[in-house]
Amino acid sequence: MKLLPVAALSNAFCLALLLLHTESTQPPFSCDSENPQTKSFPFCQTKLPIRKRVQDLVSRLTLDEKITQLVNSAPAIPRLGVSPYEWWSEALHGVSGYGHGVSFIGSIGHVTSFPQVLLTAATFDSHLWYRIGQATGTEARAVYNAGQAKGMTFWAPNINIFRDPRWGRGQETPGEDPLVAGNYAVAYVRGIQGDSFQGGTLNNGHLQASACCKHFTAYDLENWNGVMRYGFDAQVTQQDLADTYQPPFRSCVKDGRASGIMCAYNRVNGVPNCADYNLLTKTARGEWGFHGYITSDCDAVAAMYDVQKYTKSPEETVADVLKAGMDVNCGTFLKNYTKSAVQQKMLPESEIDRALHNLFAVQMRLGLFNGDPNKQLFGNIGPNQVCTQEHQELALETARNGIVLLKNSAKLLPLLKNKITSLAVIGPNGNNAYALLGNYEGRPCKSVEILKALQSFVKNTKFHPGCNAVNCTSVAIDDAVNTAKGADYVVLVMGLDQTQETEDHDRLYLTLPGQQESLVTAVAEAADKPVILVLVCGGPVDVSFAKYNPKIGSILWAGYPGEAGGIALAEIIFGDHNPGGKLPVTWYPKNFIRVPMTDMRMRPEPSSGYPGRTYRFYTGEKVFEFGYGLSYSAYTYKFVSSTPNTIYLNQLLNSPTTTESSNSLHTLSVSDMGEDICEKAKFSAVVGIENLGEVSGRHAVLLFARPIMPSQRNPLKQLVGFQSVNLNSGERTELEFVISPCEHLSTATEDGLMVIEEGYKYLMLEDEEHPINIVESEERQELAAMVVEVYGPEYASSKRVIVSLIEKEIEFDVVDVDAFEGENKSPDYLKLQAYSQVESEERQELAAMVVKVYGPEYASSKRVIVSLIEKEIEFDVVDVDAFEGENKSPDYLKLQLQTGNHTRSESHSRKRGKQGKILDIYEERLWTKKYLAGDFFSLADLSHLQLGHYLLNGVGKEYMIRDRKHVSAWWDVISNRPSWMKALRLFPYPN
Repeated sequence: MKLLPVAALSNAFCLALLLLHTESTQPPFSCDSENPQTKSFPFCQTKLPIRKRVQDLVSRLTLDEKITQLVNSAPAIPRLGVSPYEWWSEALHGVSGYGHGVSFIGSIGHVTSFPQVLLTAATFDSHLWYRIGQATGTEARAVYNAGQAKGMTFWAPNINIFRDPRWGRGQETPGEDPLVAGNYAVAYVRGIQGDSFQGGTLNNGHLQASACCKHFTAYDLENWNGVMRYGFDAQVTQQDLADTYQPPFRSCVKDGRASGIMCAYNRVNGVPNCADYNLLTKTARGEWGFHGYITSDCDAVAAMYDVQKYTKSPEETVADVLKAGMDVNCGTFLKNYTKSAVQQKMLPESEIDRALHNLFAVQMRLGLFNGDPNKQLFGNIGPNQVCTQEHQELALETARNGIVLLKNSAKLLPLLKNKITSLAVIGPNGNNAYALLGNYEGRPCKSVEILKALQSFVKNTKFHPGCNAVNCTSVAIDDAVNTAKGADYVVLVMGLDQTQETEDHDRLYLTLPGQQESLVTAVAEAADKPVILVLVCGGPVDVSFAKYNPKIGSILWAGYPGEAGGIALAEIIFGDHNPGGKLPVTWYPKNFIRVPMTDMRMRPEPSSGYPGRTYRFYTGEKVFEFGYGLSYSAYTYKFVSSTPNTIYLNQLLNSPTTTESSNSLHTLSVSDMGEDICEKAKFSAVVGIENLGEVSGRHAVLLFARPIMPSQRNPLKQLVGFQSVNLNSGERTELEFVISPCEHLSTATEDGLMVIEEGYKYLMLEDEEHPINIVESEERQELAAMVVEVYGPEYASSKRVIVSLIEKEIEFDVVDVDAFEGENKSPDYLKLQAYSQVESEERQELAAMVVKVYGPEYASSKRVIVSLIEKEIEFDVVDVDAFEGENKSPDYLKLQLQTGNHTRSESHSRKRGKQGKILDIYEERLWTKKYLAGDFFSLADLSHLQLGHYLLNGVGKEYMIRDRKHVSAWWDVISNRPSWMKALRLFPYPN
């Protein structure tokens, strides 16, 4: 027999030890203290900084060994005592068996299965989210310590924006709002990684488990009309990236301090996410300070070459992703082609070293290079901390507080337990506990069907599925109707399941599948009393037929409520719990499917009929809106007087650096302010809330902000804070919302720059509103108040607009003689100076204020500026008959300014009389050219129309100096331009 060399014997011994660890109940780990060989390695010495330990380990690896560590299933390195490691494990809403890292064969066969994330988000309770993260992290560590996990990196949370209601994975996300998604990410990540709720207390950076923010970025399409996620090129504006797609990831990294990021399959504006240096290195690591590893989604690297054809060779693909900042490939692509990429000099070995530094640093933070994990920081977590009573109660609490009551006509719910003798449960989801879990589920501690939970309240409960399956291609209406007849009440349990919406499968329709709607309608018609409709689904469904059907008394959205969802639903139906959840997504009508799922734009485009997306921008009809949810109680809200009314931009910077935006309002760049100033700029909004109902309840309180006037840039409204509060009947409390102007009151420019913009915003709680005026300085605020004082309270809602217009009038209303040619230099054309006479002390004071705010250079024309506020209608109404020859062409329409007298004789309609000359200044009015080009309105543009209509409606006939035919002609010009339709809706033509 052939003798092996000593080195080979040593390697065989180490391998045998590693196999022993893997096959036993011991978890895999490196730097075994019982292995004398590893004691001398600096990377095993826990007293050294992790950075130095990683440097030592990487320096000892051969190129071939390095390459083996770049994939999710990293093999052992026996000669160094390094154990195998599996990067891919899942814990979306509890530890899951999906992935390669976790097994439920052993002492732990079940884990707590919390509600799917979308329903959890409906609680709007950050503390609850944190507790779920904590419980999941504890159970994950217990599974590892029991030897049933090959890694401690869990690829959750999914924090992509639920942009389109058809998305199969929307159920996995916290919904459509960036603030909610970001706050969920922070709470969950801190919980699972072992940090405190407030953050910043990780024990020397040690992780209980590692969280991963996915899918980075703008990923929200699986397989729609033949468009696959593997090849989809998402065209996203910088504006939408800045205020919608990126904020959840920024929060996850900067505030949550997540230790992992997953780059998504898709491309964004032509560049694959996993090959985007600006995204992975400049943004995540550079701007956000990310310290952790970046993994690809599974086979995303291969898709770049095989599907997207982004690179010319596999080696070029490897070089692109590693140079961009990716560290590990879920798949085998890097294992197969990295060495040849180095040999072809496409990839320096230093890029591999960089990736390995990130990978080994995370493993060391998890304690996997510190010897036996059972003797380390989290070593005392065992099977007795899985499926605990506390964790199961948490799953039940989450389902209770997340389920949303959408309809409750005549207070049908709650049902009175002591007055019901029979119940009928009908529907394909009524007796299926697995359907309640959602995707990426674990093996639940317990399993309770909705039918079984309802039977615990009413023993005489009959059931019929009604359909052959959730797709309901075959329906038994007669049998279902017979089951319903004679029952005191009927509960219909309909909706979707994972055959209808899941990973790699988007929906094509927003209605209930198959013949479910027909079944519901038939049963409701036959039932003795109005029925209760329960919807088990992730994505929204158009149930308008049920919303408006009086025979359907109540509708409940149960989401995928997890292992305790059936119990929670039964408790709500019979009044043991008062529902308080609110929708985290907009429920769109069924015709929304006309909008291509591939259109990534958030903002609407009225000229093309594109309605926009999510409650922040969507302008179409809704079935139910974001934040909607009923209760068995009634609540009132009132802003407390301590909430401020004004924010001064010049006080947010030591040396103000405001800029002009496209709509003439002053803005302040958030990046110029910096984190310290943004922190100091925060203020509190205090709200009083009272429960006027007869029962106690936990209630989600949502605080929004909206601009005074809509614009193409700004959201229609924006969530700025949310809390969950429990109030007894008749109890009142006050909640404090900390508002950050940098985060909550800023808007994105087209270039993706976040700015704080001057103008009025309203804080909103249901029907209550509180004004917040953002102005550059106290002087500008005083000027705005003076405008209202002089021109009346009807200008209160637009005083910020008026003040900004004052500043811009000088550009096109003060006559510069040198700017005109020919006869236009005649003094007859300078009649604007006629307004120089002061008419009252108030107007004089206002004029002085203009000079004070805008400088002495306005002194000679200050009366002109002030007067023109009143005369807006004079140069917004076009008199077609006043123009001759080619000037009648719409392309040459000029705005008319009537100067001098307030009346005009017929002789002036076609001639330029001394008292009625038309001041030909349209070339100086940039907004005029913009109108004629068909561009969309800016905020300032809309204000001109608004002021004009105020005067036509409210000031009097003396301003209606043109006959109605001329006004109508002006209106026709506007009406024929689609891009002006938004203004028409806002400011209808006066009667």
